[in-house]
Order: sequence, then C-alpha cells, then structure tokens
Amino acid sequence: MKCPFCGHLEDKVIDSRLSQHGDVTRRRRECLKCDKRFTTYERVEETMPLVIKKDGSRQQFDRTRVFNGMLKACEKRPVGVDSIEEVVDRLERKFIDGGEREIYSSVIGEAVMEELKKLDEVAYVRFASVYREFRDINEFMSELKDLLEAKNHGLKRKK
Repeated sequence: MKCPFCGHLEDKVIDSRLSQHGDVTRRRRECLKCDKRFTTYERVEETMPLVIKKDGSRQQFDRTRVFNGMLKACEKRPVGVDSIEEVVDRLERKFIDGGEREIYSSVIGEAVMEELKKLDEVAYVRFASVYREFRDINEFMSELKDLLEAKNHGLKRKK
C-alpha cells in the first residue's frame, strides 16, 4: 500500500476491523519509512448494474454520487454521515441483490427519495425538488401536501 505522506510502498498493519455488516475491512497501517499512520478500507468488488440515464446513455453505478446527493440534501440537518453511509450501503446491496445488469437512474432516484423520507423529511423535500425538477411553486406545494397527508395517515393508523 502506497503511503499517502511519503509514497513509500511498504507498511505494516497495526489493526484490522470488520464493519458491522462484515462487508468492509478497516485497516490501520504504519509506513515503514516515515512512521506515519493511515487508514485503508477494503471491500469486495461486486458487479454493480449499469445505470441507464435519462438520455439513454449508460454509465457505471457510482455510490459516491448517491452519497454526495444525499449529503447535499441533508446539509444543515440533524443527520449524521454514518446514517447516510448506512442508507447508501443498503441501497447498493439492494441493487446488487436485484441481480439486474442495468438499472434506470429513475429507479435509483426513487429509492433514494424513499430512504430520505424515512431519514429526514426536509432532506427528502430538498432532494425531490432537485430530482423531480419542480417547475413552479404549485408542484412543490403538491409534493408537500402529499407528504403531509401520508404522515397524517400514518399517525391515524398508530392511534
């Protein structure tokens, strides 16, 4: 592993830990040249489906794009990075387990919105407003109305 500080290629592993779900290994390393410590993460490379974009083009699934989109929606909200990471892990697992070789970007967007709705309603509305490209305040208000009705319906069921 190349040291991020000096570029030396030899190090020793000081500590290794599995993530909660056992799919990522975190390794604490120490460079044998400069003695600085750094952390690496290992994950099994699984075949992700290709994403079919709105214009019909295809590209590799990029979990970083999903994470960054959610992070932006959750900005200045009481949502921790760990919670977002867990959602992205869950979505990624869902898409892998689905077994599809290709997946429409709209399916990914809808799945992200469903997860955000559970995580933080303000973040959900933020993401939806960009993702669904609301053209005016009426579309925005309609989405809020639907969200409130769903929330009120859920409260009535619990009583």
